Amino acid sequence: MSTHAKLLLRHQRPFIKFWFARVFTASGFQMLAVAIGWHMYELTGSVLDLGLVGLAEFFPRLLFILWTGHVADRFDRRRVAALCQGLQGLIALSLVLGAGGLGITREMIFVLAFLLGTARAFEGPATQALLPSLVPTQLFPAAVAASSSAMQAATIVAPALGGLLFAIGPLWVYGPVALLFALACSLMLSLPKRPAPPKQTGPAMDNLLAGMRFIRSRPDIFGAISLDMFAVLLGGATALLPVFAKDILLTGPWGLGLLRSAPAVGALLMSLWLARYPINKKVGRVMFAAVGVFGVATIAFGLSTSFWFSMGVLVVLGAADMISMVIRGAFVQLETPDAMRGRVSAVNGLFIGASNQLGEFESGLTAHWFGTVPAVVIGGVGTLVVTATWMKLFPTLANRDQLHRDLN
Repeated sequence: MSTHAKLLLRHQRPFIKFWFARVFTASGFQMLAVAIGWHMYELTGSVLDLGLVGLAEFFPRLLFILWTGHVADRFDRRRVAALCQGLQGLIALSLVLGAGGLGITREMIFVLAFLLGTARAFEGPATQALLPSLVPTQLFPAAVAASSSAMQAATIVAPALGGLLFAIGPLWVYGPVALLFALACSLMLSLPKRPAPPKQTGPAMDNLLAGMRFIRSRPDIFGAISLDMFAVLLGGATALLPVFAKDILLTGPWGLGLLRSAPAVGALLMSLWLARYPINKKVGRVMFAAVGVFGVATIAFGLSTSFWFSMGVLVVLGAADMISMVIRGAFVQLETPDAMRGRVSAVNGLFIGASNQLGEFESGLTAHWFGTVPAVVIGGVGTLVVTATWMKLFPTLANRDQLHRDLN
């Protein structure tokens, strides 16, 4: 048996538990996102409110940025992640009670979106920092792709399922979501306990800001995560999918679910390819090319009036985004010391949150100002401008050949 095969077998069981925990968490969140988005649009008919939901989910990342990574580096990462998954399960139960007779209001959705964002803000750094301890360094790039495939597999099935179940009734969505988070919590707690993290010394504020200083001192890391933030911030159209589904492509909740699933189809296929054939050469140029394709696909989606063409370009968009995500995620984690991975992941999570949840707010706001289609097209053009600008600002990143370099 080869050394590579022995390593895979040795670390197989913990990683499989981790993988399924990610599947259940991602499935629960995606089903919630579809249900909450459609629910809000049915209640208010406002594209701005759809953007405000994204803002409510993003705000905790900004509010707690100094603490999320500190908690991940200071406490048992398994327990931190499990606690956050439990909180998300309670949010789903609250929606069960609301849909069961107490009623769900616009204000209630905003509050629950804030709590959901809080849970995910603390869960993200703990989960990201946990993965490197489950597999050896030489297997980590493949593990990142495989872990990402868990997210994308869930994102393919869960939004479509959530849309179909919501068409039957909200209770049919929120109940299963609570169960998924409970399963994820149980699996996370069953992972092997890791050695206690080293005690942090020095002023508390210095420890809290260490992740920011580390990222700023590494131009390639800073360039990669800021590229993702600005490109997806401008190019993200997720918040407007309920508008496209209902008013432009003329489908119902089932169509919204399929549209939300489409990027994950491309991302899953690409993650499976990358797990088998990792990118080891010219990683900088490949990443920038992928972000450029993301921008072009966003423009094509904004101009489309065909449901199936829209599905197709969203598949391409998801595949391009996965290439960028795997490259960025692998070398950020590999070039960060374990004792700092939580704090660095927290800062990275802020950038990701800004590109996703804050991007949803940006999409809702620009759609309110200019209209839905112009907002998406303008965002896609903005992504292309950012890509070209970042290639000039971060030449070492654009010309980076290897995914991982030894720390000095």
